Amino acid sequence: MIKQKTYNNGLKMIVKRLDGVFSVSTGILVGAGSRYETPQNNGISHYIEHMMFKGTDKRTAFEISEAIDGIGGQINAFTTKETTCYYVKSTAEHTEEAVEVLADIFFNSRFADEEAEREKGVIIEEINMNEDTPDDLCMDLLAEAHFGRTGLGATILGPAENVRSFAKNDVFEYLNKFYCPENVVISFAGNITFEQAEELTEKYFANSFSRGGYTPPELKNAVHFGSEFKKKDIEQAHIALAYNGCAYADDYNDYFMLLNAALGGGMSSVLFRKVREELGLAYSVYSYISTYKDCGALCVYAGVNPQKADVALGCILDEIKKFKKNGLSEMEFARAKEQIKGGFIFGQESNASQMLLYAKYLLYTGKVFDFNERINGINAITVDKLNAFITERLDLERYSIAKVSK
Repeated sequence: MIKQKTYNNGLKMIVKRLDGVFSVSTGILVGAGSRYETPQNNGISHYIEHMMFKGTDKRTAFEISEAIDGIGGQINAFTTKETTCYYVKSTAEHTEEAVEVLADIFFNSRFADEEAEREKGVIIEEINMNEDTPDDLCMDLLAEAHFGRTGLGATILGPAENVRSFAKNDVFEYLNKFYCPENVVISFAGNITFEQAEELTEKYFANSFSRGGYTPPELKNAVHFGSEFKKKDIEQAHIALAYNGCAYADDYNDYFMLLNAALGGGMSSVLFRKVREELGLAYSVYSYISTYKDCGALCVYAGVNPQKADVALGCILDEIKKFKKNGLSEMEFARAKEQIKGGFIFGQESNASQMLLYAKYLLYTGKVFDFNERINGINAITVDKLNAFITERLDLERYSIAKVSK
């Protein structure tokens, strides 16, 4: 059962009760991410996420961890291009203690100067690690090639010089702009009733916001179809391509998911069979889709021998052209459909996945995600409909490209 409530200040709360589980996942999803940053403050969403765990008015950083460990729970956070999520998982009997800690870091973090300097060093090492992870670096370059140097093309971590420069007033300016009740969803999934979740939300969240008056940022998306290359002294060449996709809640999202599954979404996909199994050109080759509020991308990645990079890229492009020309067979289509449905069903069995799914859908669309409707929509797609979509709507002639190699 799923229930949702919107409070007078604009805060949204959603609950998905899951029978047969003994834990609860609670999340705070904020519509704040690197897409909404400027070149001058790129990286601040991620920086704030880190600093939230560095001490509050009543707890030190160690005491935050100690409080959650003491009830056998887990607490963490992550930042994406469009959202920041703070979440905690606990046994049902300790839900309130876990939620209290989560609310404490969200509303009462001190952002102390001494902690800030230490954490800046941690984040800069994270940036260095990303620089030394060529497939991650390749994906960042691909975003820049496809969307430009700002917005969706900017990195989540930001440049080290930005991180070094962040001051407390920068943090509070950003919090006042984005951490407003109208831009936040509180989500619960697991062994919890709506009444229990409502009580916890009203006790710890609904009346605790001192910020308000959220103004949604203008969404600017200009696809560049560009190219980005970076030299690294590494053993493999890392290649990635990006084609136009669709938005998160677009009616054709399921079509993209199906074609992605068939193209490069698994070990039976077209690209895996041809590039790896038949030709032995890559150990890792796959495709995936990235969806945002108003746009998206269909991406392909391969890690290959540098001496065979041109051959591998040519093969990938040839297979993609054949994919568009020939479409899917009945067998490929059926396999892709069951793969997508299986992913949704498996996700229904994880309260952490459910917490995030319902929170994100509500934050992006203002609506409650309907699982049965989604499965029925996937079932309604036929191989003829999908092949017509691939032929008529999918532009595979224009793409962005990124490469990291010697």
